[in-house]
Amino acid sequence: MNPIKNTIQVKALGLCSGGLDSILAALLLKDQGIDVTWISFETPFFDAKAAKKASKQTGIPLIVKDITDAFMEMIKAPKAGFGKNMNPCMDCHTLMFAEAGAMMAEIGADFLFSGEVVGQRPKSQTKNSLRYVEKNCGFEGLILRPLSAGLLPETIAEQKGLVDRSRLLSISGRSRKPQTALAKKYGITEYPSPAGGCLLTQKGYSQRLKDLLYVQKTEDKTQLHLLKYGRHFRLDSKSKLVVGRNKADNKQIMNFYDPKTHIRLRCKHLPGPDALIFGQTDETALRLAATITSGYTKAPAGALTIISIFEKQETREIEVVTPESGAFHDLLIQTP
Repeated sequence: MNPIKNTIQVKALGLCSGGLDSILAALLLKDQGIDVTWISFETPFFDAKAAKKASKQTGIPLIVKDITDAFMEMIKAPKAGFGKNMNPCMDCHTLMFAEAGAMMAEIGADFLFSGEVVGQRPKSQTKNSLRYVEKNCGFEGLILRPLSAGLLPETIAEQKGLVDRSRLLSISGRSRKPQTALAKKYGITEYPSPAGGCLLTQKGYSQRLKDLLYVQKTEDKTQLHLLKYGRHFRLDSKSKLVVGRNKADNKQIMNFYDPKTHIRLRCKHLPGPDALIFGQTDETALRLAATITSGYTKAPAGALTIISIFEKQETREIEVVTPESGAFHDLLIQTP
């Protein structure tokens, strides 16, 4: 192997989840004098909060990019299929490396890297799945996994002498002991648990997404973001009601409220939730939504309740009979 060249500044662009493995992979490369930059991606299903924290903690520069449009196109028919729920992990990783690879020239990076560990996840981090990602992302030979490099074929960067393979690791399996020991060496004391932060791995959340995509047949970004808040009721195939569960929920829901597009419902005289209707609705669906909303106020079952309706530039009122608790459970889309 050629010795690492000291006359050039080797630069690497790494995928960062913000977890310990991402941090350690970057630090291993920095130890070799490599200039590392991270990139983290955001969609309604996962964010870059942990990556931002890791960047602040380590001083490693971070690029954050929203890939919602590309992700929604991919999720319609992921080539490798889904995991246990609506999580297309292998094709998600493929998309991320494709997006990162497209930025290599822009920032002058020589190769890509990640904190993936062979065998750590039963489907997405086997040797075959890592190979699948590399083959399909368009940057074959340019993805280095420093924590498991000794167990994988040499990358172009190693062959060119840009990275010293002998100083990389051969970690495999689900044990976290090697990473914990390495974290101690680097003085890394704060990092999130290795559990995935993707909402698509959750059964209830996946049910909500399936309903949105396959029943209402929309990819509206506001509704995608709202999947994680409130109670969701399917009024009919064209409309859905989202009802806040508490003050925090109400605030999040109202953050996405667009009076030009959405219909807002609120009890006129009693404490209760904020509620929004999305999609096309008629008077029957609107009355149903008002009735459901009344069930989460302080009104007793059977009482007449006035619900204020805010639609475009107009406000009106509907009087409904407050239902028994759980009366519309059959319309409730599973809660995450």
